[in-house]
Amino acid sequence: MSLLQHNPTIKSKIQELWNKFWSGGISNPLTAIEQITYLLFMKKLDENDKEALAKAEFTGDRYTSRFDGIFELPNSDQKIEKEKLRWSEFKRLSAEEMLLRVQQFVFPFIKTLDTEDSPFVKHMRNAVFIIPKPSLLVEAVKIIDEIFAEMETDASEKGQDFQDIQGDVYEYLLSEIASAGKNGQFRTPRHIIKLLVELVAPKLGNRIADPACGTGGFLLDAYQYLVTQLDEDKEKRDRDEDGFIRSSKSAKLTKEVKDILDNSLQGYDIDQTMVRLGLMNLMMHGIDTPQVDYRDTLSKSYDAPGQYHIVLANPPFTGNIDKGDINENLKLGTTKTELLFIERIYNMLKIGGTAGIVVPQGVLFGTGKAFKAARKLMIEQSELKAVITVPSGVFKPYAGVSTALLVFTKGGETENVWFYNMESDGYSLDDKRNKLEGYGDLQDILLKYKINVTSSLSAGDAGAVEKQTAANDRKRKHFTVPKKEIVAEGYDLSFSQYKEEVYEEIAYEKPEGILEKLMGENGLEAQISEKLKELKELF
Repeated sequence: MSLLQHNPTIKSKIQELWNKFWSGGISNPLTAIEQITYLLFMKKLDENDKEALAKAEFTGDRYTSRFDGIFELPNSDQKIEKEKLRWSEFKRLSAEEMLLRVQQFVFPFIKTLDTEDSPFVKHMRNAVFIIPKPSLLVEAVKIIDEIFAEMETDASEKGQDFQDIQGDVYEYLLSEIASAGKNGQFRTPRHIIKLLVELVAPKLGNRIADPACGTGGFLLDAYQYLVTQLDEDKEKRDRDEDGFIRSSKSAKLTKEVKDILDNSLQGYDIDQTMVRLGLMNLMMHGIDTPQVDYRDTLSKSYDAPGQYHIVLANPPFTGNIDKGDINENLKLGTTKTELLFIERIYNMLKIGGTAGIVVPQGVLFGTGKAFKAARKLMIEQSELKAVITVPSGVFKPYAGVSTALLVFTKGGETENVWFYNMESDGYSLDDKRNKLEGYGDLQDILLKYKINVTSSLSAGDAGAVEKQTAANDRKRKHFTVPKKEIVAEGYDLSFSQYKEEVYEEIAYEKPEGILEKLMGENGLEAQISEKLKELKELF
């Protein structure tokens, strides 16, 4: 939430918007966030369309506006010019007229924006616009306009990509859902998402999936990572506050490339609201035909073996699921979701495909049969590349659990596993999560991973490398461990199991030396005698 920490105006505006919904009778945070998202979507739809029209006019390319023509209300004889459904048009109306226009036409219109059989249209079909009062809608529209104006200023002054900034605001709104009792299970810090995406390094044309995608954070960042790779000027761009480079624009982002990207991403979630939020989040960020579906990927209703080149996930650690619901192809013999998802992700990967996942640290050392079997799956039937332990404060204030990042490639052969103990992610590890100076360990992890695991240093990286010829020193916070040693330890993957502790030897003075000081000419005994003599003289 970098922008918001540097721009208190935007943060206070979003809080104001939240309070308006609360006082306006929409007190369930999840309901409020969904309604706010609909409005953000209407605003962004108008802005994206105008930007595309201007670009087409400049380049001479053909572009058909989403607001071109007449909108006929389904199952009705009512119709309206689509141009009148723009945010910039309906916001000029009186309060009562605005609410009527949005309820009657704008909301039904946005529900039809993709093809009839698309996930977006399918999951928006049952969506309901429930802002009840004209005054609440007017206030919300006004505040959202003010937020976007402030973001425009911030973008022009600081040179940040507007879409990325808009994502920051969206993430802030999503973070408020934590108070709905969901424990933030669907929200992964953006900088952790970026780190995992960089580690798995997807390529254009890869099929990328998230089996428990929530609001689509991993899919969105994978998309922006790929767009950034197409940007020939990416090295000239400013790094964000976490040291990453992300762009939503590239000269090579042609329609053909964009179609490839749009068709590369697939998300699933078991919460209908999350599916809708994820679809709108991706569409707001330029993905025209997002693929997010309502599906329990651990259940009997889902099976998609060997379809994906990349799987990215922070699956929910909800404990257990009903044994009778578990897909029969999941063989670990457990009801623990954190273990079942490891097997599900392994099954989803093509041979040679790579996963980057977040797991609770208990997965690394749990002694149960299924825990060991899950680790064995990653080590014996994959190349387990990296185990990065993450401090417990990283997921605060939503959860205090200690986690780890795992990277493995299906069908590869594990020879050595690289361990890194992240001590800082660049933010304070308390509930406030204030930004600290620098990047914490994030960029060091990425650099050392490239050196020790993939040998994929770019020219820019190579310049940052000092001397990396030191022996594999297990006193450091990163080192490699050979597979045979891990097998001998019962497939234990905990960092502490292989870390060589450094004990500082404290040199104590010999007892006779201490006594000599106490009893010596100017020692303690002499000082006491002197003080007693002084006291006697007083009396």
